[in-house]
Amino acid sequence: MRELPQALVSGPFTRSQARAQGVTDRMLQGQRFVRVLPGVWASRDLTLTWEHRVAAARLALPRSAHPTGLTRIQMLGLDEGPRLPLHFVVQGDLHLALPGVFLHRTKKLAPLDEHGVGVAGAFISFCARARVVDAIRVGDWLLAAGHLTRGQLIELALAEPWRDGAHEAIWLCEHLDPRSRSLPESELRAVLGFAGLPAPEVNPTLVLDEVTVSPDLLYREHRLIVEYQGAQHQVDRSIYVADLDRLELLRAHGFGCLEGPKERLAHARTLVGRVHRELNARGYAGRPPYLDDRWQRLFARLSHQVGSRRDRAGAA
Repeated sequence: MRELPQALVSGPFTRSQARAQGVTDRMLQGQRFVRVLPGVWASRDLTLTWEHRVAAARLALPRSAHPTGLTRIQMLGLDEGPRLPLHFVVQGDLHLALPGVFLHRTKKLAPLDEHGVGVAGAFISFCARARVVDAIRVGDWLLAAGHLTRGQLIELALAEPWRDGAHEAIWLCEHLDPRSRSLPESELRAVLGFAGLPAPEVNPTLVLDEVTVSPDLLYREHRLIVEYQGAQHQVDRSIYVADLDRLELLRAHGFGCLEGPKERLAHARTLVGRVHRELNARGYAGRPPYLDDRWQRLFARLSHQVGSRRDRAGAA
């Protein structure tokens, strides 16, 4: 049995690409190949990655289809959200069903780059169906990584307000912060902010005894620090010890420190109560947090915040 050409071993390929390498249609039906999508095959020995599936979708779809939404953002390195279905968009009324692919249709494509829909357009598409909290997490990540600016997002949303997600993206902008250093940290900030607690400083720089520290969230007036603690803070011994030293330094200077591991973030209502009680103990005299429908909207779709297109049209 002859060795397969490298072009057919390293990734998905089409029937015409197989023929160009001397592989017949009958051979494609044999045990050495698997069909990934209609008209697209791969070597049975290939371990299909998510990137391979994106490449296969590009081959199976017409060239006029481009990655968009969460898929396009994940191509930038975002490790968030479901990997399937893959999101592609095409201009016009093309109806094509592919397993594991969601094909969006639009009357006009958002600006494209060499990889698909541009980042601003992809994020607007994501906002059309995302929960508020997820859009904040992803939006913060895009801003912090330098993939997107608020100006770019607002410019496209205002230029094409008819686009799905445009109004949602504009509403969201004031809730994004490029200083956030992680997805859970963004969620922590949103959970506290949507409950009506005062806005904390995000990753400020403090110099204490000639040591520079940068806590996640700081209520400076009340000398309270709130931090998200990921699993690595408990698994990596060096990080764990460094955390102990840092917290000891902060407490020595009169700062209270509340840590919010993912288990506490999963019980957001309880976490809000803990932060509020600690603020009160440190002189906060503001209103108590509201955990009613206004706060619950954080976990609902963004579109519920701005209303449906029909509602917006009626209001206009």
